[in-house]
Amino acid sequence: MFEVFVINSFVVAICVMLHYEFLHRVTAQIPKMSINHRTRIVLAVFSSLIAHAIEIWIFAIAYYYMHQTEGWGQLSGNFNGTLMDCAYFSFTVFSTLGFGDIVPSGDLRYLTGIESLTGLVLITWTASFLFLEMQRYWGDGSNTHSINNSNDSNK
Repeated sequence: MFEVFVINSFVVAICVMLHYEFLHRVTAQIPKMSINHRTRIVLAVFSSLIAHAIEIWIFAIAYYYMHQTEGWGQLSGNFNGTLMDCAYFSFTVFSTLGFGDIVPSGDLRYLTGIESLTGLVLITWTASFLFLEMQRYWGDGSNTHSINNSNDSNK
C-alpha cells in the first residue's frame, strides 16, 4: 500500500508542478506579446489545454505501467491494454466525465480517484487563471489600470 501512495503522490506532484510552470510562463509571456489582447487570451487557452493534455498523458503512462505490472490491479471492460486505451481512460477520469466503459480494479482504483480530484483542481485553477487574464486584457486593455487600482485599494 505504501508503494501505491508513493506512486500516486509522485504522479500528482509532477502534474501540479507542470501546471504551475505552464501558468507561470504564460503569465510572464502574455504582457510581452505584441498582439491584440484577445489573441493573447486565445493563446493562454491553448497553452492551458496543452498543459492539461500533457498531465493526462502522465496519468495515462502511470495507468499503463500499473496495468502491465503484476500486483497493481487491472483495467477491464472496453480495454485492450494499449497506451492509447490508458490515455482515453485518463481523459475521461481527469475531466470527471467517467463513461464507465473501462473499469479499474485493485490498487489502480486509488490512482483513478486521485486523478479525478487532481483534474478538478487543475481545471478550476486554469479557469481562475483565465478569468483573471481576461479581466486584465479583455477588450482594448483600458481596464488594466482600473483593476490594478482596485487591487491597491484593497491592501
